[in-house]
Amino acid sequence: MKNKIIIAALSTALLAAGSMAFAEVTPGATTADMTAKITCVGTAVAARETAIDAAMTAYTASANAAYSTRAAALADAYKLTTATAVKAGVKSAWSAFLSSMKTARTTWQAARKAAWTTFRTAAKACKAPASVGDGGNSGLEANGN
Repeated sequence: MKNKIIIAALSTALLAAGSMAFAEVTPGATTADMTAKITCVGTAVAARETAIDAAMTAYTASANAAYSTRAAALADAYKLTTATAVKAGVKSAWSAFLSSMKTARTTWQAARKAAWTTFRTAAKACKAPASVGDGGNSGLEANGN
């Protein structure tokens, strides 16, 4: 019986110590201070997401335009009457398409990188604990391939 009481007391103490070890403690931080830091990071996230949304909208508009232009150019190529002319028209249509898509992809990637860089700078200035931010998820972003 005595051993059961000692084991129960030790288990309770270990559980209490374990839960304290996982609690987030920021020395000298008040609840209001932590709330302000979280709000600051939230503002940085909102700005990043707005920038990424605008960049993705521009990317998809550019990609859609490239596909529409390619379709029109291919339609024109297949209206030609000689195999040599068709081949040249098709080659030109695909070359222009690839160039447009490369430009769209490069622009998207630069805008995405800029949004994340600006976010990281702003979030760092908030001086919030790393557990508040979501910067580790940047690799999940579409890369424009």
